[in-house]
Amino acid sequence: MGEWLDVEQARGLPGLRLVLTAGVPGPWGEAAKGIFHAKGIPYVRVRQDAGRENDALYEWTGQRNAPIAMYENEPARSGWVEILVLAERIAPQPSLIPADPDMRVRMFGLANELLGENGLGWCRRLMLFHGLMGDAEEPQPALRAMVGRMLRQYGYSRDAARAAPERVAQILRLLSEQLRAQHAAGHRYLMGASLSALDIYWAAMAALIDPLPPALCRMPESLRHGYTVTHPDIVPAIDPALIEHRDMIYERHLELPIEL
Repeated sequence: MGEWLDVEQARGLPGLRLVLTAGVPGPWGEAAKGIFHAKGIPYVRVRQDAGRENDALYEWTGQRNAPIAMYENEPARSGWVEILVLAERIAPQPSLIPADPDMRVRMFGLANELLGENGLGWCRRLMLFHGLMGDAEEPQPALRAMVGRMLRQYGYSRDAARAAPERVAQILRLLSEQLRAQHAAGHRYLMGASLSALDIYWAAMAALIDPLPPALCRMPESLRHGYTVTHPDIVPAIDPALIEHRDMIYERHLELPIEL
């Protein structure tokens, strides 16, 4: 994949530049990487540093977070739907969006349960914040610069964090039902008979449930500990078939080991 570029190096380049958080397997970033990798779309990596202001990035893109896709001279794309639609335009085949309208609607609905507001990734972030915050509603001064903006972005509150595990369990059960139905119909993938964006999104978001082993995805042990689910309301909802599906998608279609 090559070296990291800073914003000034990337701004003048043609083609696709993908802003990612350096050194961290951020689930939304890994989802974007997976979409472009599965389609064979080359890109250069642009560095975003977690917990920092990233002022140069904001001046260029209007965003401080990652992922952000910058294609040619077009506007920045930071939402998962925007990034997927861009990838489909750059490389229409293989398509990761079902052609059948009913399947397409269901895929986007399930994908939103994983990546959207109040989805699995969102709620797991609230749980991680809760681990840092305890019973406080405002971060301690030492944490304010690092997490204060993210707390506001995710609408953090103690009540939202306490409700998050039930929501995560609900989404896992929904996805497990989808996978079981697909297997019963003789299909290996989550949507139809071939790889779709939903398979990639689940593979990426599964890091927030049961991360890939260190040999396949290096990350700080503190982060691995935080990503691994131990909450008693969620553990019973983790279908081993979902983890097996994640492993199959990475082995067949995505980058291993993950480069951070």
